[in-house]
Amino acid sequence: MVATRSGIVALVGSGEFLPVSEPLDRVLLERLSEPARVVVLPTASAPDGQGVPERWAKMGVEHFTRLGTAVEPVMALTRADAASSALAGRIAAANMVYLSGGKPGYLVDTLRDTAVWRAIVGVYAAGGVVAGCSAGAMALAGRLLGVPLVQSGRPALGLVPELAVVPHFDELPRWLSGFVRLAASGVPVAGVEGATALIIHGDEWSVAGRGGVTLFAGGRRTRYSAGERITRPRSPE
Repeated sequence: MVATRSGIVALVGSGEFLPVSEPLDRVLLERLSEPARVVVLPTASAPDGQGVPERWAKMGVEHFTRLGTAVEPVMALTRADAASSALAGRIAAANMVYLSGGKPGYLVDTLRDTAVWRAIVGVYAAGGVVAGCSAGAMALAGRLLGVPLVQSGRPALGLVPELAVVPHFDELPRWLSGFVRLAASGVPVAGVEGATALIIHGDEWSVAGRGGVTLFAGGRRTRYSAGERITRPRSPE
């Protein structure tokens, strides 16, 4: 389930809930038309073991509290959780949803076609912000790149259907980034650096944060810095 493009999607490379990302998150909060009501979903970290999602949830609450916003965690850690109308209702009452990092495939499989995912799409359709960091960013795209990167991967959640995302792009060995070009032969790929976001609002694509976004599309590789606009790539046929 996807929505018409009325809200904002922020695809963040890394650094969720850390002080280095506070300026970026202030930018996202300023894009809201009403006082912020943030929900944090640590779903992607559930496979990392007991206590890990709780740690990410606590970090997210502390982070957005420092930024002066109302915030609460939504612990949708399993498919059963994601089917909960109560959890979906808490998301529906928000105007910003933040998906933190972990395992992107698990995140996609847990949320796809559930009440929680429909609520997230509803926040977006109502003009809110849906942000994903690292695995969260990968899951919001149209496809997950496979391993190795030359594989085309599989469908993601599709809030940005024409794109695949490689987070932590500034941390990749230089030789490995060359494989992203091969993976980009079938779908545009955005390599997003740490504490940086590709911000998508309809046809308006831009970069915010401390680093840059490298777009692989149409056989070209182009790096965009914070404040620059990006021409929206065409969806793959």
